[in-house]
Amino acid sequence: MSHDQTHEKLIRMANQIATFFESQPEAVRADGVATHINKFWEPRMRRHLFEHIDAGGEGLRPLVLDAARLIKRPIDA
Repeated sequence: MSHDQTHEKLIRMANQIATFFESQPEAVRADGVATHINKFWEPRMRRHLFEHIDAGGEGLRPLVLDAARLIKRPIDA
């Protein structure tokens, strides 16, 4: 899978998570997205997500970008 395909897949997955949590009360939305990603995404996936966010985050739902402050950024080895 190419680098672009990896980012496209992660964007789609992150947006699906955000879409689910957008139906929840506003006070828990960002935390819900971040908790899900922290719990179920391995560090490599989170690293790719942050690479995309750091490059501008094009295509990500606003809720994903809001939740990014709560997502654990992997430490580079």
